[in-house]
Amino acid sequence: MALVPCQVLRVAILLSYCSILCNYKAIEMPSHQTYGGSWKFLTFIDLVIQAVFFGICVLTDLSSLLTRGSGNQEQERQLKKLISLRDWMLAVLAFPVGVFVVAVFWIIYAYDREMIYPKLLDNFIPGWLNHGMHTTVLPFILIEMRTSHHAYPSRSSGLAAICTFSVGYILWYGRREREA
Repeated sequence: MALVPCQVLRVAILLSYCSILCNYKAIEMPSHQTYGGSWKFLTFIDLVIQAVFFGICVLTDLSSLLTRGSGNQEQERQLKKLISLRDWMLAVLAFPVGVFVVAVFWIIYAYDREMIYPKLLDNFIPGWLNHGMHTTVLPFILIEMRTSHHAYPSRSSGLAAICTFSVGYILWYGRREREA
C-alpha cells in the first residue's frame, strides 16, 4: 500500500522538530546552565511535546500500514490504543500548549520584544530557529488537525489534564523563582 501524503508530511514534520531540538540544544547559552536548563522554557517543553506527538503519529501510521489486513485482533487492539494516545495527546497537550506558546510569544514580541526575546538572543539563536520554535508549531498542528480524523476526550477530562500540566509547570517554575 502506498503512503498517503499526510503520512509523508508527518514524517517531514517530525524530522523538522528533531532538527530544531538538536540545533537548539547545541546552542551554548548561559541560561542553559542554570536551574532547569532548557526545560524551564515553555517553548522547549512545547517542542518536545510536538516532537513526541508527531513521533506517535508516525508510529501510528507505520503500525497501521503493518497491521492492515493481518486480521490479528491483538495488533488491532494495540493500534486502537496508540490511536487513542495520539488523539488524547493532540487534544490535551500538543494543540493547547502549541497555540499558547505561539500566540503569547508573538503578542508579547509585538508589544515589547525585550520582554520575551531580547536582541541579545539574536547572537545565540538564528532567525530560522526562532521561527521554528515560535511560528511553525501552529501551521503544523493545524495541518494535522485538518488532514486526519481525531476522536477527542471528554471536555472535563481534557480540561483536567491540561490544567494539571499548567499548574505543574507553574509550581515547578515558581519554585525555581523562589530559590533564585
